[in-house]
Amino acid sequence: MFKLTVCLLTCNSARLLREVLPPLLAVADEFVVVDSGSTDATLNICREYGLSPHYHPYAMHGAQMNHAIDLASNDWVLCMDSDEILDAETVDFILALKASEEPAANQAWRIARYWHVLGEEVRTLYPISSPDFPVRLFNRTHARFNHRPVDDKVEGALQAIKMPGRVRHDTFYNLHEVFNKLNSYTSRLVKHQNVRPSIGRGIISGIGAFFKWYLFSGAWRQGKVGVVTGLYATSYSFLKYFKAWYQHQDKKESAANKTADSHLTE
Repeated sequence: MFKLTVCLLTCNSARLLREVLPPLLAVADEFVVVDSGSTDATLNICREYGLSPHYHPYAMHGAQMNHAIDLASNDWVLCMDSDEILDAETVDFILALKASEEPAANQAWRIARYWHVLGEEVRTLYPISSPDFPVRLFNRTHARFNHRPVDDKVEGALQAIKMPGRVRHDTFYNLHEVFNKLNSYTSRLVKHQNVRPSIGRGIISGIGAFFKWYLFSGAWRQGKVGVVTGLYATSYSFLKYFKAWYQHQDKKESAANKTADSHLTE
């Protein structure tokens, strides 16, 4: 038998929080909520369930999760986002796991995460297929989240097993959220990773993404939701190169202006 700390990240998460919290509370011996500045009812809902969120300014998802892990009293942690809902089969598995003999510290478990866009389950959402199977239950002495600006994951010397059940990932619940995250993710990627600055590469990548993630993936069968996921893939693939190019042009112009100014002052 072992004790488990649930680590949950929130930010303006009131939309789903009353669905997210009950199954997590059922498996938690300790519950750590880290909030990055909610202005909706998130904090009040947490308090309704007896939880006291910790404030921590948001930098990147992995860093935020690692902060939550550091606040845990137990070495075994289950790390979740506030748009992920455990089903009964997953809850039952975790309860049975906790009641059994404590596993080796290098053991870990993956959730089966099914993605929903605009309220409908999808088969793909760039750059992954649905379901995907991220590691979420592990011993913190053997693993941490990496610091990738987008699509971070747990890293460590782990032997990971997939849990039974389904976890509903209810992301992109309206078009505003789609475009907001598209802009946020691509800007973060360009800021923190070395993306080749090329409009031509962006156009080719965007066209390729449209064929792969809309036509070949079968997203076209899903009507307007398929159009949204196809355009998201196309736009993401183009924007990361375009923003890198635009940033590169800004730096060139800034360097040229500094050179011109230095000549004028000589």
